[in-house]
Amino acid sequence: MSETADDPTTGTHDHAFDATRPPSRELIDACVHCGFCLPTCPTYVLWGEEMDSPRGRIVLMKEGLEAGSDLAEMAVHFDRCLGCMACVTACPSGVEYDRLIEATRPQVERNLERSPAERAFRRLMFALFTHPGRLRAATPFLAAGRALGLTGLVGRLQRFPRMRTLARLTPPVPARAAFARLPELTRAQGSRRGRVGLLQGCVQRVFFHDVNTATARVLSAEGFDVFAPRLPRCCGALMLHTGYEPEARDLARATISAFEDCELVAVNAAGCGSAMKEYVNLLADDPEWASRARAFCEKVRDISELLVEVGPAAQRRPVPISLAYHDACHLAHAQGVRAQPRELLRAVPGVELMEPVEWEICCGSAGVYNLLEADAGEQLGQRKAQNLLATGAEAVAAGNPGCALQISTYLQAVDRPLPVYHPVQVLDASINGSRL
Repeated sequence: MSETADDPTTGTHDHAFDATRPPSRELIDACVHCGFCLPTCPTYVLWGEEMDSPRGRIVLMKEGLEAGSDLAEMAVHFDRCLGCMACVTACPSGVEYDRLIEATRPQVERNLERSPAERAFRRLMFALFTHPGRLRAATPFLAAGRALGLTGLVGRLQRFPRMRTLARLTPPVPARAAFARLPELTRAQGSRRGRVGLLQGCVQRVFFHDVNTATARVLSAEGFDVFAPRLPRCCGALMLHTGYEPEARDLARATISAFEDCELVAVNAAGCGSAMKEYVNLLADDPEWASRARAFCEKVRDISELLVEVGPAAQRRPVPISLAYHDACHLAHAQGVRAQPRELLRAVPGVELMEPVEWEICCGSAGVYNLLEADAGEQLGQRKAQNLLATGAEAVAAGNPGCALQISTYLQAVDRPLPVYHPVQVLDASINGSRL
């Protein structure tokens, strides 16, 4: 690496990456290029291109550290990565591709000159999706557009794949549900076992308020006081996983501050949980926040992790249903949480759990990937829908809002819609003796 590259105070550099937290050469060199990652990588499965595989992208990262490298030539392959982390699960050598790609994305956003239209579209997404108030304000207009048939019209615009995808993915949420509020404090039922913070999320609280409600009810029934503050508006996951690091850091600090008094922090969105567990890396070089981030990360649990960890207190009643379980990538791969959701669902009398093939292949949602890389997202969405339908299940269980939207969209596209439930909704129905 050149002397310029090693000097963080230098404003210029003659290689693709700057000196601010570039991908680690040590982590890069851990890859032995064995190829075990290839069959699990969604983009390699789709296209068979080496540079669109994890090991191919690691080669590009190594090149990016060298003098004379050109970011513009390699950025397209970094952009095409879903960040699903299936390669992390598959790798026998323990290569930390998750840390590599999340060090690379901010380099791309700082050093690549994107077109004005591309920059505007990305900023628009973050200005809308990470602001629940703005999303709520948009729901009446979305509902009106759907009633007038405009959503279907936009969905047929082949020349504008991003707008087509956005129109397809927008769920038919009634304005009343979008504007519903979760109480800041829900008291424990029975013997109190502790105090749990619940992240409401941005997209989750507007489009999936019922999942938040079910989560609070289940935690209360299991003996926990549930603290669900209005702020933070967003945990920063969408920015973190897309390379907008300064914005992600600001939201990470706000999230930590909001929940520091809680014994545990429950998350019911896989992407959010993955990001919140990564705050320790995101804020590692911030002397004021590094230790606070480390302590916070130790308290974060996916709702399925938390419930399995503490054990059941409330009685489970039968819920007769067959469910195809979908592994959200940021739960199964990024967090390594696979057994716990299954354990919770199998403990509900009457639930028959079915496993689709290609569980490790992403559904194509991946945060905002299905909007940024609409064609690849559509191909993966169609593939996932067919694999879930092949199980013959009555419904799908999925622990992430983006996955739920993506799966519902492509099940609907083949005229075989199935309900998609969060596992905590199944558990809520079981505890309360209600129907799904």
